Parts: sequence; structure tokens; C-alpha cells
Amino acid sequence: MRHQSLLEYANYRYFKVATLVIALAIGVYVWDKPPGGPNGGTWVGYGLGSVGALLILWLLWFGIRKRRYSGTVPLLGWLSAHVYLGVTLIVIATLHAAFQVGLNVHTLAYLLMLFVIFSGFYGVYVYLQVPRQLTDNLGDETRSSLLLKISDLDKQARELALGLPDEINQAVMKAAQDTRIGGSWRRQLAGTDPRCATAAAVRKLEALGKTLRGEDASTNQRLYTLLLRKQEHLAAVRRDVAYKARLDLWLYFHVPASVALLAALIAHVVSVFFYW
Repeated sequence: MRHQSLLEYANYRYFKVATLVIALAIGVYVWDKPPGGPNGGTWVGYGLGSVGALLILWLLWFGIRKRRYSGTVPLLGWLSAHVYLGVTLIVIATLHAAFQVGLNVHTLAYLLMLFVIFSGFYGVYVYLQVPRQLTDNLGDETRSSLLLKISDLDKQARELALGLPDEINQAVMKAAQDTRIGGSWRRQLAGTDPRCATAAAVRKLEALGKTLRGEDASTNQRLYTLLLRKQEHLAAVRRDVAYKARLDLWLYFHVPASVALLAALIAHVVSVFFYW
């Protein structure tokens, strides 16, 4: 059976629902001809605003719902609805405001809503692309298995280096002791280490190997091969960290912005009904 993505769920069920909702919202907005022109204070404006507010609350609730695995609708279905109905908010909220913006809490709520939605778009892109990249990167391996292999290669490399000149031995020891994976968010997202001690040791072995002869040259070549394998494993692990960091990073913007949107929405509703 072909894998079904969240956008294709149930033969694009929620894309069709979202399209219908958008068409109805535009149709009602165009049909209504209030005396003072369209605005959020007409019956259509209040209606669209109510629908938009309910949609926002429902979409925020998804953050709780997705952590529960019971229910008649699969989690993939909820996620598909979350994405497509989130898109409808762009149209519904814009028509509710009748394209009017200003320096006030209403526009703040609108802008926060757009930020949440567009950060969600990035989240959809990440969740559609990164899992495949994770699989392609590691293949049949796991991060833990690669770390074990790296540790074993370090042990073999140190043993081989004992019979070679001190400069090579020190480079190999430094490569084993100073291997760094992860670190700051910036380093995790980059998926590289410009100061990688293993890469430096590989370069040193390549240069010094040209000066060695006989058994030392043969040992150095075997050591060089071990460190190249370690370097490949390190690159795969760092890419794995980078991909998973990208999976998590957008949530550090999306979730706080969602909470701020809820606060702005409450302020918007209160100001409309009590101070407008």
C-alpha cells in the first residue's frame, strides 16, 4: 500500500472541506451589501469573526488532541484537518476585518494569526521532507549504532597510532577526545563542525604519511582508512542531529506564537463586546 501523506488524507477530504468553507465565506462577503460598506461590525463580519474564533480555538486544541491516541478519527486525519482548516483562517479573518488594518489589538491578533499559520506551513514542509531525509541518511543504522562504531574506531585508531611518530599519535588522541556532536542550536542545525578534530587528524595523516616508509607507511595508511570511516560516520550522525533539530525548531516559534494569539484573540473579543 502506498504511503498516504497528511495532505492526501482520505482522498483530500479536508482540502475539499476547506475549499467549500472558503467559497462560502467569499460568497457571503460578496453578496452582503451593508449601507456603510463591509466591516467587522456587520452581521456578516460578526459571523465570520465567530467562525474564525471557533476555528482558532479548535486548532489550538489540536496541540492537546495530538497527544491522545484514542478516538474514532486517526491522528493523521486530525493533522490534515488542522492544516487545511488553518489555511481557511487566512480568508475568513481577512474578510472579517474587511481588509481594514490599524495600530490596535485587532490587527495584532490578525498578524499573530498569520505568523502562526505560516510557521505551520514550514512545519508541514519539515514533517513531509525530514523523515525521508532521516531514512536516507542512516539507512539501516541508528544514531546509537553509529556512535558505537565511532567509539570502536577510536579504540582501533589509538592502538595503531602507538607505533607511529608522536605527532600522529597526538593527532589521533585529540581526534578521539575532542569529538563533538551537537552543541548549540546553531551548531545542531548546521550539521557540521568546522573545528572537527577528526578532520584535522585526517589531514595531518595524509600530509605526514608522505614522509613515512616501510611498515610505518603501511600502518599509517590503515590508520588513515579508519579515520576516514570515522569521519563518514560522524558526518551521518551530525546530519541526523541537524534533521531532528529542524523537526523541533519550528515548534519553538509556533507554540509560543499560538499562546500569544490566544491572548490577543481574547483581548480582541473583549474589546469588541465591551469597549467598541
